[in-house]
Amino acid sequence: MLILCLDASLARTGAALVGGDAVLAEADAEGGQGQAEAIAVLAERVLADARIRPPALDAVAATVGPGGFTGIRAALSLAHGIADGAGVPFVAVTTAEALALPHAAQATVAVLIDSRRGHRFVQVFEAASGLPRALGAPAAVAASALAGHIAPGALTVGDAPEAERQALPRARDLAPLAAARLAGRLAPLEPLPLYLDPPAARPASGLRPEPAA
Repeated sequence: MLILCLDASLARTGAALVGGDAVLAEADAEGGQGQAEAIAVLAERVLADARIRPPALDAVAATVGPGGFTGIRAALSLAHGIADGAGVPFVAVTTAEALALPHAAQATVAVLIDSRRGHRFVQVFEAASGLPRALGAPAAVAASALAGHIAPGALTVGDAPEAERQALPRARDLAPLAAARLAGRLAPLEPLPLYLDPPAARPASGLRPEPAA
């Protein structure tokens, strides 16, 4: 299965083209300002590097958050556009699932994401067939591993850029999650954005979703 994966949920923007277990091409850039432009450039780059045109894709996956408003909105819009144009499914993956995947061999893993504006998101997963499956209230679970933007492993080295990069999701990790979701091995997920922070200015229509709990 050939899947184009897009992530711009946190402080790194990434795209990857994955075929089965092989990463055919990937590229990333620092997040922040310019994410909307960067995700489109990176998607085009990985498709060109692999010499693949969108009609050859089997699916497009993107992170819906939790994360920042601009990056999530840009990645979802682009993913929907590519998927619709190619006539293939769009598959939603959460940022927390992508962060938990490398630790799926653990009995449980707690994912922590810091918005840097006073909001934090915590979700606990258990491993099942090598896939992270969300559990209930995180306070009720003793996790075997910690991952994410404010996991202790990231905090011990302070604010070093490399430490932050290691605590950010990788676009390539969306592929196995998307494939499992398409195959029914993970529960379906609505492609609705999950934001960590409330809007700085709420639109008059009030249509912007509330931040994730």
